[in-house]
Amino acid sequence: MTDYRIEKDLLGERQVPIDALYGIHTVRGVENFPLSGRRVNPGLIHAFGAVKLACARTNHELGWWDDDKAAAIEAACAEMMEGGLDGHIVVDALQGGAGTSTNMNVNEVLANRALLLLGRKPGEYDTISPLDDINLHQSTNDTYPTALKVAAINLLRNLEREVVALLEEFQNKEKAFAHIVKVGRTQLQDAVLITLGREMSAYAEAFGRDRWRIYKCEERLRVLNLGGTAIGTGLAAPRKFIFRVTEHLRSITGLGLARGENLVDATQNNDAFVEVSGILKACASNLLKVAGDLRFLSSGPDAGIGEIRLPPRQAGSSIMPGKVNPVIPEAVSQAAMAVMAHDQSITFAASLGNLELNAFLPLIADSLLASLDLLGNACSILRRMCVAGIEADEERCRRHVEGATATITALVDSIGYRQAQEIAAQAKAKGKSVRAVVIESGLLTGEEFDEMVSAETVTRLGSPLRKETNTE
Repeated sequence: MTDYRIEKDLLGERQVPIDALYGIHTVRGVENFPLSGRRVNPGLIHAFGAVKLACARTNHELGWWDDDKAAAIEAACAEMMEGGLDGHIVVDALQGGAGTSTNMNVNEVLANRALLLLGRKPGEYDTISPLDDINLHQSTNDTYPTALKVAAINLLRNLEREVVALLEEFQNKEKAFAHIVKVGRTQLQDAVLITLGREMSAYAEAFGRDRWRIYKCEERLRVLNLGGTAIGTGLAAPRKFIFRVTEHLRSITGLGLARGENLVDATQNNDAFVEVSGILKACASNLLKVAGDLRFLSSGPDAGIGEIRLPPRQAGSSIMPGKVNPVIPEAVSQAAMAVMAHDQSITFAASLGNLELNAFLPLIADSLLASLDLLGNACSILRRMCVAGIEADEERCRRHVEGATATITALVDSIGYRQAQEIAAQAKAKGKSVRAVVIESGLLTGEEFDEMVSAETVTRLGSPLRKETNTE
């Protein structure tokens, strides 16, 4: 008894583990591309299952197989689509050949799984062939980018849900902190008064824009080149297959997919992925900025800003007892930076396609899907493990307001710029709070000062004491 079977291809024979669902093309792919050490993104594998299922249903409908063979192939495709065959797609995510190794790994696994469902052994390709059956009327050059678009749309929808949940959490904090007046800062220096709620509202608005941009991304990815085969001319595919296969894929996935009018363009050009990646980079930039703000506002907590408290997640040091670090914003920041780096990879890869095909689509796929995964996970942990548990240090905010010269700006309309400047100088010289100096000077009572720096006053649009100029 041997523990392997012999398979043949253009280059000769190779041994394949006897029970393996993959075959000789996968073996060569594994040997040739020991690059990243990462397997193909699971989302791409599941999308490949959907694409192959659409092709199988179309071929069955057109009478290429009998019912038993078609049922076995379709069952194998459905199993891959649902994640049941992930462990058998073993090629590296990065590879030469524009994704041929991934497509052939998929074809071999589906063929051998279908053989098992028919009671046959892996490798009995006279019954079901990876090439003549599973890849019938297809090419890597139309199935791979189609699978990538399906996978990306699915992950975009997940990302949109996570972004919406994150912005809603910031809206919750906006309401909870609406009454807390604090010092606003520009160039990291004290500026004017604001409320903590207003700061949170700005974060919510930023992610609201991200949500809308991400929602519109699906429109950029819904146009497919499936049926175009090698270069978009539909070589070796019947016209009926070309016109029907996308309809089947649309029905299987529930996505608003459409066949491209110019399949040659849809095969050779990948600018849609660059556009989508740019939108993801915008989301990453918002995450990086907001995460940085949360770290800054929670800094200290005793010797820093300390206006908010982030949920403690783990001990912060092996040498400094009692130290707790803002690990969630730090992790989110790294995810955002990685997405920005992926965007560069996608831009280069899409730009370096040649003539009728882009050989670097595996890098685009790996980078784009990784960005989508990273952003979805980053939004999720930021919401669940950080934002939801943020607490305000109201007393610290109050002390900052009373002691900061930034508070003076809120009094300018009432006491004038010159007197406000003098109050600021006296407060610094005497080491007293602005509130105390203003009251001592008799310019305002304590009640009047508190009114001038109240949450309602500092968030009012415009100044009620300023006379409006009639410009009509």
